[in-house]
Amino acid sequence: MHGFGFDLAHMLAGGLVLVSLAMLYQDRLYSLINTLAVHAVVLALSVAWQARIQDAPHLYITAVIALGFKAIVVPMALRRMVFKLGIHREIENVVGVGLTMLGAIGLIALSLVVMLPATMHADPLAREDIALALSVVLIGLLMMVTRRNAVSQVAGFMSLENGIVLAATGAQGMPLVVEISVAFSILIAFIVIGIFLFRIRERFDTVDVQALDRFRGEQR
Repeated sequence: MHGFGFDLAHMLAGGLVLVSLAMLYQDRLYSLINTLAVHAVVLALSVAWQARIQDAPHLYITAVIALGFKAIVVPMALRRMVFKLGIHREIENVVGVGLTMLGAIGLIALSLVVMLPATMHADPLAREDIALALSVVLIGLLMMVTRRNAVSQVAGFMSLENGIVLAATGAQGMPLVVEISVAFSILIAFIVIGIFLFRIRERFDTVDVQALDRFRGEQR
């Protein structure tokens, strides 16, 4: 049972990395948002399985939060935001998709090389999950750096936070009060980001970060 439990936990964590790569590959906002929802579903499944094999019932609440809030509420709000902003178009990248994917693969390799030796004496279940969770975090950061559209950067931020949750649950979970406070912090941050995007759109008629940089340069 332990062997099967470990294998399935690692498969779900690896699946989260694969979905992160799929998010990085998307070139349209609606496709990116749909992939973000799949990302949250895989996270919910991973957390629920961790709750079972760790015998930690409070992690089921984390899984429900991930499924309800991150897989349903956030994607619906992002779709509505994209519709209201009128930005139905392709996502512009700082560098090409090929180079971005190569960079992501390099970050995954870096995560494994750094984390596996560093957690040599840790619980066997947690070692691989923490390394894979770090990969998800780094890919989320890469998405935020290489995407020019502010909405896609929000998706990268949500992906990054999913990686942090995966790491916390893989390392024998975290207190329920911390999980709930993190969920509400993300909700508040999402509301603030939404208001910020609408204000940018209203003022500059764009949410392209590069265009905003050019405008700032012209003001000087």
